[in-house]
Amino acid sequence: MPRSVNSVASHKKRKKVLSQAKGYWGRRKNVYTVAKNAVEKGLTYAYRDRKNKKRSFRALWIQRINAGVRQYDMSYSEFMGKLHKKGIGLSRKVLADLAMNDPKTFEAVVKETGKA
Repeated sequence: MPRSVNSVASHKKRKKVLSQAKGYWGRRKNVYTVAKNAVEKGLTYAYRDRKNKKRSFRALWIQRINAGVRQYDMSYSEFMGKLHKKGIGLSRKVLADLAMNDPKTFEAVVKETGKA
């Protein structure tokens, strides 16, 4: 009995990898074995950097809050400690947005902590 090969599925699998490699440069976009490695590595980076993105944004928010609070002669850690003590539950994301886009409201939050 002749060997049965599921070439339909194999072709579909290769096409899927090559379509994921669209936009890559050189042989990475049209040679299956090279494209497969490039796509795998790209997906690994994507997974890793979804985690790193959260880390980067948190660092950015902290820098923005720190810059906003320095105008009122306070450090970031001092400010966050006072916020926690007063029970003001604003996230760093919101505080950073206020510091950047709405200084008056941010000033009110700083005054609420007992300084300014």
